[in-house]
Amino acid sequence: MSQAAKAQALLNLHTNGKLLILPNVWNPIGSRMLEGKGFSAVATASAAIAESLGYSDGEQIKLESMLEMVARIVRSVNLPVTADFEAGYSDSISGLQENISRLLDTGAVGINFEDGLDDSSRLRPTAEQVERIKAVREAAERKGIHLVINARADSFFADGFSSDEERIEDVVTRLNAYIQAGADTTYPVGRGDKETLKILRKRISAPINVLATAKTASLKELQELGINRVSFGPYIFRSLLAKMSAMQDEILNMGSYDIVMNGIWSGSDVSKYVIKGKE
Repeated sequence: MSQAAKAQALLNLHTNGKLLILPNVWNPIGSRMLEGKGFSAVATASAAIAESLGYSDGEQIKLESMLEMVARIVRSVNLPVTADFEAGYSDSISGLQENISRLLDTGAVGINFEDGLDDSSRLRPTAEQVERIKAVREAAERKGIHLVINARADSFFADGFSSDEERIEDVVTRLNAYIQAGADTTYPVGRGDKETLKILRKRISAPINVLATAKTASLKELQELGINRVSFGPYIFRSLLAKMSAMQDEILNMGSYDIVMNGIWSGSDVSKYVIKGKE
């Protein structure tokens, strides 16, 4: 498919009545595994990419590093790829639009675009974020691509609210404004319980993305609630890190090989998801 066709395919996946499940990845082999198992799209996790390179999340790695990994992931599969692009790596509108143009040059067809500042303890003013979403849409239109904008509201993480009701009201107000500005889908990150999601589903007109956590409603429940998309952020990466740490502890303490060797893939298992030959 062309990039424009992939963008439309990604958009359609939010409105076909099925829950779009996105186990976020950070490298090409993870992307190929998703494709091989029959997933419909690929989503990156900014935190997982940054942490896999030894840096914290929050635009701490260079934009070039993020774009290179997104480009590698796009090249590795035939599926639509949506990239976690944080806050766009620029405070200025002109810089944001330039960065969106560069992201589109990687072949990506969707983005997560957040309104949190200072590790989400503060929020960008709604009116300012509206202008930024409009700028993202304008930059994509100049490229002839309907970039699927997943507008994230960080109200559930931010300081300054005295009650859950205030946070929910802020999320609803923000996300409906972001939809009017050109966002295709919404991401009320930080809350996935059924009670809250029922409220959000009634009051938000566009598709909703939920972050999977230990407290999030089950996948079947999300489907029943009318949620359109679920993603896993950095949690698959961090779960694998926990397993690596346990292996290292066992080895350091002169333990057995079992923790490494039990259930290990063979070279032929891995070969299904890699390209043979030099880069």
